[in-house]
Amino acid sequence: MERRQILSEAIELTEADRNIQHGEPRENHERIAGIWSVILGQPITAQQVALCMAGMKLARLAYNPNLLDSYIDGAAYLAIAGEIATENIKPECTGYDPQSLECDCCR
Repeated sequence: MERRQILSEAIELTEADRNIQHGEPRENHERIAGIWSVILGQPITAQQVALCMAGMKLARLAYNPNLLDSYIDGAAYLAIAGEIATENIKPECTGYDPQSLECDCCR
């Protein structure tokens, strides 16, 4: 499968199938973060949840690198984490630094 197809499948999951099953990714990851925060006894963010879920997919791929589903899901979780990380940056922003994910005009 080509990378374009993998990314297309990840988009489909986060905008259709799983979005219908679990709700908006940001809201779902906030719910998960709330539960994990109680279990772990420390604050967990929605972005951390998405990164941990991507890490879980990497761990599964380390065991079995032939599971296409883990590649697709991993791409989806990283996209969700990136969306959360950049959600406060305005589209018209001109001072965005992609290295730090900060922006002079959006603070």
